[in-house]
Amino acid sequence: MQLYRETHAERIAKSDQNGMISSVLSVSAPLDVERIRADFPILQRKVNGRRLIYLDNAATTQKPRQVIDALVDFYTTTNANVHRGVHTLSVESTDAYEAARERIGRFIGADRPEEIVFVRNTTEALNLVAVSWGRANLQPGDEILATTLEHHSNLVPWQRVAQETGARIRLIRLTLDGTVDLDDYRRLLSPRTRVVAVAHASNVLGTISDLGTISEMAHKVGAIVVADGAQSVPNVPTDVRTLGPDFLAFSGHKMLGPTGIGGLWGRLELLEEMPPFLGGGGMIREVFEDRATWAPLPEKFDAGTPNIADAIALGVAIDYLDDLGMSNVRAHEVEVAGYALERLASIPDVTVYGPSDPRVRTGVVSFNLEGVHPHDAGTVLDEAGIAVRAGHHCCQPLHRVLDVAATLRASFYVYNSADEVDALVDALATARRLYQRKTA
Repeated sequence: MQLYRETHAERIAKSDQNGMISSVLSVSAPLDVERIRADFPILQRKVNGRRLIYLDNAATTQKPRQVIDALVDFYTTTNANVHRGVHTLSVESTDAYEAARERIGRFIGADRPEEIVFVRNTTEALNLVAVSWGRANLQPGDEILATTLEHHSNLVPWQRVAQETGARIRLIRLTLDGTVDLDDYRRLLSPRTRVVAVAHASNVLGTISDLGTISEMAHKVGAIVVADGAQSVPNVPTDVRTLGPDFLAFSGHKMLGPTGIGGLWGRLELLEEMPPFLGGGGMIREVFEDRATWAPLPEKFDAGTPNIADAIALGVAIDYLDDLGMSNVRAHEVEVAGYALERLASIPDVTVYGPSDPRVRTGVVSFNLEGVHPHDAGTVLDEAGIAVRAGHHCCQPLHRVLDVAATLRASFYVYNSADEVDALVDALATARRLYQRKTA
């Protein structure tokens, strides 16, 4: 899975062998990174006396002032529970909450706002599908296919449901450059396949999976597709109707929104058939001593007081991204990630993992520096004010395939620039010299 050592120009000159390269590069406008950075208060701080260079966006993104102000405004002027009151504050709160649901639905191409279920994060969304759909539909002998790219959140819930129902999990192999092996996928698909769990974009390799083809192939054998969009929805223009999954999960905090709020999009007919995930206030139609009936969508999955303020602020974050233009966001990511791949290839003893073409990956770049543990390298980078992630990134099966215990991960977003890539490379060179000296 080692990234081939190619120059940036060679990568761009390559033909699009997978048919996945977007035409976005020819229609986008450059982002004004300095203007964008001015909207993010945290980027003004220093770490260890150095200007903060935040390259841990795959874990969580920073928040613009507009999102922070939306949270303050809600609690200052509107705070009230939703759906239950007839007083002015409750009506205003309900209207803003449901407007955010509609706004989020439009962002990913949903036909109706009822198809959007608010959750805490991608993990909760995927657990909701595994429990509510999986328990009701899986039985002994059924098979769940998952890619080797999967974050634990799109694997462990299916493992638990498989143990309860007697279903079986099988993993789809990867090609040498870290993309889903469609030939192996085709081999594994059968009438026994009921679920295909797929990371639309990998949080380790950056790989953007061909979700359209994967969905089409799954539907031919009667399987549903559950897509983890945590890394794709914030970075790649997303239309669920074109891509074709049956469920798509995503997190607000990875797309400039607050923590504690995310979304699950599902096909209306599937959501209507599924039993509720949680029971309690707000999700019921009628309750008797021994039974209850459920509220219509989306309230059926909205038990208890929801995360109102953060849902509203997520709508503001999506407005911010739309103002930038998702095609521009994507083009900027390709440019910065491509430059990072080129610069990292210039460092001796660095191994980079994943596809070599920045146009078929997100801004996630994972790598290792020979002779330096990722945690040690991460500490050296932190001393230089550079925030990256070190570890297995909740993808242990994938790291076993890579034959490494951990990796360093730099992940780029709208406020990152080429000069920050240069600072990363300089700090890695320092780490290399430091640990070579220790070894000597």
